[in-house]
Amino acid sequence: MKVAIVHEWFSSYAGSEKVVEQFLNCYPDADLFAVCDFLKPEERGFLKNKPVTTTFIQRLPKAARKFQSYLPLMPLAIEQLDMSAYDVVISSSHAVSKGVITGPDQIHIAYVHSPIRYAWDFQHQYLREAGLSKGLKGWVAKYLLHKIRIWDYRTAAGVNHFIGNSQFIARRINKVYGRKADVIYPPVNTDKFEYNDQKEDFYLAACRMVPYKRVDLIVSAFAKMPDKTLVVIGDGSEMEKIKKLATPNITLLGYQDDASLVDYMKRAKAYVFAAEEDFGISPVEAQASGTPVITYGKGGCLETVKPLGSEKPTGVFFFEQTADAICEAVNIFETYSNVINPADCREHALTFSEQRFRTEIQNFVETAWNDFSNGLIITQAKNTQNMYVNSEK
Repeated sequence: MKVAIVHEWFSSYAGSEKVVEQFLNCYPDADLFAVCDFLKPEERGFLKNKPVTTTFIQRLPKAARKFQSYLPLMPLAIEQLDMSAYDVVISSSHAVSKGVITGPDQIHIAYVHSPIRYAWDFQHQYLREAGLSKGLKGWVAKYLLHKIRIWDYRTAAGVNHFIGNSQFIARRINKVYGRKADVIYPPVNTDKFEYNDQKEDFYLAACRMVPYKRVDLIVSAFAKMPDKTLVVIGDGSEMEKIKKLATPNITLLGYQDDASLVDYMKRAKAYVFAAEEDFGISPVEAQASGTPVITYGKGGCLETVKPLGSEKPTGVFFFEQTADAICEAVNIFETYSNVINPADCREHALTFSEQRFRTEIQNFVETAWNDFSNGLIITQAKNTQNMYVNSEK
C-alpha cells in the first residue's frame, strides 16, 4: 500500500500540522505534498525532515510571507500534484488539499478540519474583517469566493471517505458536500501537559490574538471584574487592540515558549476560551493539566468539555459571545468549582491522546483499503490467475 499525504501548506506547527505529524508516525514511508512549504530547516522535525513536493505557488513573488493571498490560484495548483503512483491518498484539508485528483483504482481519504471557512458559513464575517464587504474589491472577493465554492463542492465527489475532526465538522461536511463523515478527534499531546491539582488564584487565556479567537471579549469581561486576575498568553494582529482594553488586573505576557505555557496551564484555576472552534486543542490541553475550562458553548468545545450537570464535569459554558456572558460563566464557575475535580479533567483529556488518534486512523485506513482493494477488478484477476498457477504447480 503506497501512501501519499497531502496538506494545505507548511508554514508553522499548529493543529493541522500535528495531524500530519501523526499521519507520518502511522505511515513513515509516505510521500508528502503541499501547495507550498516555507518551514525553516530547524522547524522540520515533526515531518521527520522528509522532502515536500510543492506547486508553482512556491515560486510566486512574496509567497513566503503572503502565500494565503494566492488562495484563488490554489485550486488550480493542488490539481497539478501527480497522485497517480499511490494506492492511498490521505489529505489533511481546511482549504484545498482535498481537491487533489485521483483515479478509480485509488482511494482518497480526506481528513477535514473544516470545509473552507471563509468561502462557506464564515464568508460574511471574513469579508467584514478584511474590509471587503462592499466596493469594487468586495465584489471581486465575493465573485472569487463564489467560484471557490463551486470548485470545492465539485471536488468532494473525488473523495472516497470523509473524516471530520468533530461531530460539528461532520455536520458541516454534510451541509456543504451532502456527504456522510466519520469522526476521529485530532491528536492532543496530553503527555506534554503536567497534571496538577494545586491551583492558584488566576485565570488563563492562551491563544493566537486573531479576530475569531475573541480574546477581546475575555479581556473586556475581566476588565469588568477587577477582583479577579487574568493572565493572557499569545501574540498576533489583535495585540494592540487588546492592550487598550486591559486593566491592572490583567497581565499580557505575549508569546511564551512551551515550557512557560505548560507551567501557567497547570497552575491556573481555570482556562478561558471564547472562540467557536472546529475542535479546539487548547481546552483539551488545559484539562490534561487538571485545569477546568470556561468556554463558548458552540462548535467542537461542546464535544471536548463536559458541563456542570454531567457525570464528572470538566468545565462551564457560556452561550453568547459577549463579555457579560463570560462574566456570568466565571461567577457560575466560582460558585460550583468544588464539583469539578482536576483528576476528572485529566481523565477526560486522555481520551483525545495521540496514541488513540494513531490507532483509530490506522484501523480506518486499513479497513477502507481492504474493502476497496477487494472490490478492484485487477485484484480479482490477480487472485484468479495466482490460484490457477498455484494449482498447476
